[in-house]
Amino acid sequence: MDPWRYSAEGVRVALRVTPRGGRDDIDGIETLADGRSVLKLRVRAIAESGEANHAVMELMAKALGVPRARVRIVSGVTSRLKQIAIDGEPTKLGDALRKLAVVKSV
Repeated sequence: MDPWRYSAEGVRVALRVTPRGGRDDIDGIETLADGRSVLKLRVRAIAESGEANHAVMELMAKALGVPRARVRIVSGVTSRLKQIAIDGEPTKLGDALRKLAVVKSV
């Protein structure tokens, strides 16, 4: 099951973020103990003053080729488990996310 959901505005993606992860990267899809799927990310930034959240939004915007202004955190601002919304054409965003997840899990 994909960790993203389509909407009229774009997609919502469930993330599991590791701050101070040594590099800014997408590590693929992980299934949590409760059965939910998440896209795993790591960022170099620390989890203080919103630095890690900013790095997450920058990483996702760059990876998907969308402007940073189209990416926002909708839940989990202080948690490792987050929901982000990415505005844009849902099918194109879903295809790009699928390609990122496949490349990382091979």
